[in-house]
Amino acid sequence: MADLRTIKIDDIEIAVDPNLTLIQACEQAGIEIPRFCYHERLSIAGNCRMCLVEVVGGPPKPAASCAMQVKDLRPGPDGAPSEIRTNSPMVKKAREGVMEFLLINHPLDCPICDQGGECDLQDQAMAYGVDFSRYREPKRAAEELNLGPLVETHMTRCISCTRCVRFTTEVAGISQMGQTGRGEDSEITSYLNQTLASNLQGNIIDLCPVGALVSKPYAFKARPWELRKTETIDVMDALGSNIRVDVKGREVMRILPRNHDGVNEEWISDKTRFVWDGLRRQRLDKPYIRENGKLRPASWPEALAAAAAAMKGRKVAGLVGDLAPVEAAFSLRQLVEGLGGNVECRTDGARLPAGNRSAYVGTATIADIDTAKRILLIGTNPREEAPVLNARIRKAWAHGAQVAVVGQAADLTYDYHHHGVDRAALAELVKGDFQSSKGTPGIVIVGQGALREADGEAVLANAMRICELDDCKLLVLHSAASRVGAMDVGAVTEGGLTAAIDGAEVIYNLGADEVDVASGPVVIYQGSHGDRGAHRADIILPAACYTEENGLFVNTEGRPQLALRANFAPGEAKENWAILRALSAELGATLPWDSLPQLRRALVQAVPHLGQIDHVAQNDWQPLQRLDMGHAAFRPAVKDFYLTNPIARSSPLMGELSRMAAARNAPAMAAE
Repeated sequence: MADLRTIKIDDIEIAVDPNLTLIQACEQAGIEIPRFCYHERLSIAGNCRMCLVEVVGGPPKPAASCAMQVKDLRPGPDGAPSEIRTNSPMVKKAREGVMEFLLINHPLDCPICDQGGECDLQDQAMAYGVDFSRYREPKRAAEELNLGPLVETHMTRCISCTRCVRFTTEVAGISQMGQTGRGEDSEITSYLNQTLASNLQGNIIDLCPVGALVSKPYAFKARPWELRKTETIDVMDALGSNIRVDVKGREVMRILPRNHDGVNEEWISDKTRFVWDGLRRQRLDKPYIRENGKLRPASWPEALAAAAAAMKGRKVAGLVGDLAPVEAAFSLRQLVEGLGGNVECRTDGARLPAGNRSAYVGTATIADIDTAKRILLIGTNPREEAPVLNARIRKAWAHGAQVAVVGQAADLTYDYHHHGVDRAALAELVKGDFQSSKGTPGIVIVGQGALREADGEAVLANAMRICELDDCKLLVLHSAASRVGAMDVGAVTEGGLTAAIDGAEVIYNLGADEVDVASGPVVIYQGSHGDRGAHRADIILPAACYTEENGLFVNTEGRPQLALRANFAPGEAKENWAILRALSAELGATLPWDSLPQLRRALVQAVPHLGQIDHVAQNDWQPLQRLDMGHAAFRPAVKDFYLTNPIARSSPLMGELSRMAAARNAPAMAAE
């Protein structure tokens, strides 16, 4: 780190890194500087001029604090610290002038604008502007853009901060947005009026400091002060993005990102942000029992009695779905194994070794990607499996990291060296250093597509061997939010899914909608949506989904995080752990807890690291025995990003996005 330099900000002396910009130095001193175009995660544009400060001894005009570094300041007389002022008459007049210019063409839309109440322009006009305007000329108008079904545009409100352009170019890795023209003719537009082809595009809604870009599905649904806000965790992928769920009455109105530098920074994927319309559709809100081939509604006592009667004295297999919290997986294991049955969470057939956390989680954290100089992707397309993680890889690539891929070639938004599509390419890498630069930080990321075949454990063993040879860390990229937590509590069977359900007379399906259950066994389905699992079920027990219950989830790097209840489940649906506790009493094998805190105490006693919330435990390196791999090509784990779980498949918006993506990816036809 560079030597610190002492400067004076509003008569406060502070020692800062000379590479910081003045706006960052002011933040360290606890002084707020207004800004519109500056954003700490984007490149510096310096085009809104709202962040002007006075540099004492410098030019007789204010300077843009976002575009000037501390090391560019001249020292004061006799070597005194450089001085800047943020509250002088010069600065006050400059900010009032900038705000007056910004509002020349801005329409008075506040009463109908969805940004009203949480608008940077509103807040800063009140704090730094004047209460009148000297301009009486007609306001300029601009045509709206069609960016797709997610982002609604009102370009007359745009102040040309270019945050959206910089985000889509630098973070999302697409080049469809830009700015054309000069002066009053300048405007933000999309190339040839294209819609945005990114699954991170919703983040530009949060970045826009005015009401030019707003959420199309949320438009006119609610005002910010009407919403009840809950900080929780996303389960649409295994990244564990930190989110805020906003609820009006009983319904989720929108989902926004929360900042967590170690997980998702401040970005979320479009599926995470917009899947909320699937939370209220195709819901299971009462128990059902199948009679004469048809499901009929039933009461809870009747359904629990029928489930208990089906399970008593029979061989039971439990399946843990992709969205189940750790408490539910732990309860199911205690219940089913108490009856002499088996429980399995690897419903996609992934060959993840039980008990070896360094193999099914890895040794790397998500934040390690930032400092990695070599990144190897094996059997994964992170742009589809974890878009926010992919943006992090792109950031590392932009800072000079070399990326290599073994698997299907795809547009990952960054350049990479493609070693091949099959196991032979991986075997070649095991023979030598994959980037010939051993000693620099490296990370190997293994996707679920590489682990689902019969030789999945051999592939994982070879990936671990590369880590040993090339001194890299390992990260297993999961696609199911519940998988790591369920494996931590031992919800696995030797031999995997086939061994777990082999000979089972009753299958207790805890939200496992991605697996087909053959005819024969009695199926008890506990879940939130009427998806594939419910169609096959003989008894349905309606459960809460991830916004409707408190739960623990462990993300793909092994970080336990708490999801908190934001709203209540519809109808008679109950919390997952409570259903299993009630069923255990009906079976005469009562689970030893009566509340969620009691359950969590038992859980932490059994698996201590689950009590360390938001902490990534160190995993002891246990290399797998190397086995012979097959010859098949790696296949991606996610076929359709927008339809990976029952909540997403219940969402009309996700269905529309899926159709648009399919049309975009369809091979072009020659003009006739």
